[in-house]
Amino acid sequence: MEPRSTNEQHTHPYQLQNSKMWQPKDLILIAVSLCVLACTVAGDEAGGRPLMMAVSKDAATSLYTVPINSGRPMVLDLSGPIIWSTCDDGASHDTLECNDMDCMRAHRFHPPNCPHNGNGMPDAGNTHRCKCTAHPHNPVSGDTASGDMTRVTLSANATDGRNPLGPVAFTAVTSCAPASLLAGLPVGAVGVAGLGRSGIAFPAQVARTQGVPKSFALCLGSRQTTGVAIFGGGPLFLFPASRPSLTELLSSGTPLRKHGESPGYYVSASRGVFVDGAQVPLEDSYAPLTVGFSTTTAYAQLRRDVYRPLIDAFEQAMEEQAAGARVPSSSPAAAPFELCYNSSKLGQTRSGFPVPTVSFRLEGGTSWLVQGVNSMLVVNGGATACFAFVEMKEGDKAGYATGGGSAPAVVLGGLQMEENLVVFDEEKQTMAFTGQINGRGFFCNNFNFTVPA
Repeated sequence: MEPRSTNEQHTHPYQLQNSKMWQPKDLILIAVSLCVLACTVAGDEAGGRPLMMAVSKDAATSLYTVPINSGRPMVLDLSGPIIWSTCDDGASHDTLECNDMDCMRAHRFHPPNCPHNGNGMPDAGNTHRCKCTAHPHNPVSGDTASGDMTRVTLSANATDGRNPLGPVAFTAVTSCAPASLLAGLPVGAVGVAGLGRSGIAFPAQVARTQGVPKSFALCLGSRQTTGVAIFGGGPLFLFPASRPSLTELLSSGTPLRKHGESPGYYVSASRGVFVDGAQVPLEDSYAPLTVGFSTTTAYAQLRRDVYRPLIDAFEQAMEEQAAGARVPSSSPAAAPFELCYNSSKLGQTRSGFPVPTVSFRLEGGTSWLVQGVNSMLVVNGGATACFAFVEMKEGDKAGYATGGGSAPAVVLGGLQMEENLVVFDEEKQTMAFTGQINGRGFFCNNFNFTVPA
């Protein structure tokens, strides 16, 4: 619009409206401006920045925790569809109603071997009100309980990918659980933060409350070192500070796939599994293998039809490479592993023991490589190194990771994910990863956890 003249500035509004009508394009510009302003304000109120937290590995259980519940640790579960924690029985708390959308989301996935039915019960204080209940599941013990759905305050640090920028508190929908459900979790843990593909899992709630993308990155440290998790996208910089973002090393996205009714993350090894470049002969070599990921399983579990051929192929490759290093599989310190070796005879590299590389060639053209640092577990005080792939037994308490029905071909555990930046993007329906970063001079504990002045 042209500037008004001095006389026009003092004209009565009704006279101005009659003298110069608003044009449609002016109204459109005003509407767009108001929308941009409103969206900006909403983004500021929601946070608008990714959230980060340090990831600790518990030495006793090999589980990974983050301090998001008033500084108290919660276990990360890649297949968990909800967040649950113990609630103070002596304190009152609000509960969701049965017709609440988040209550319905809580019952989208049925826990494995769960005898519980229904999504609520009458409120003791108001019999006309249906109180929402959920069924929190312990991925270690395999136990499931029933508890109120409520809202709690969780907290994490906003980040620019280089440092934490300060704490952010947000309200999250969670389930109460009895203290008995903590069995098998690290000492001091108060519950489980489900990271699964669910509308009320931790990543979805962060995305909704903070106005950030529904994706998250895990960089799990090895040997009880601290790792880092970032929820909501963005770069990730590790020491030394002069290096580019680690996210620049990510592979192209591999499509995420569903497996049964599990809310976990799965990909297809459509081109098979290999040991040192030689394809492992399977019963049906042309059938794609479903590969899942678990942060509550310490090491890889394989279905028998995949486990036996892989063990045979790895053993043969090791005989050619490190003859005489094998130790008896009956050694008590080696259980439950079948292939174990004298670690002093294997040597050492930046990528761990120089043993044959196992690769899962995935849909989309990428390959998930498992090298020494992620394939060999040191036991017996460091004297023995075992191939950390075990047979998946019927009745294993793998929880949601097995899909609640027919088992996937492979579930890669925490050991296979360490020192590897992995990004799960629910919006793009992809998973991307860097491969082992320690061979390139990076380590997941090299994030700068210092808040800048």
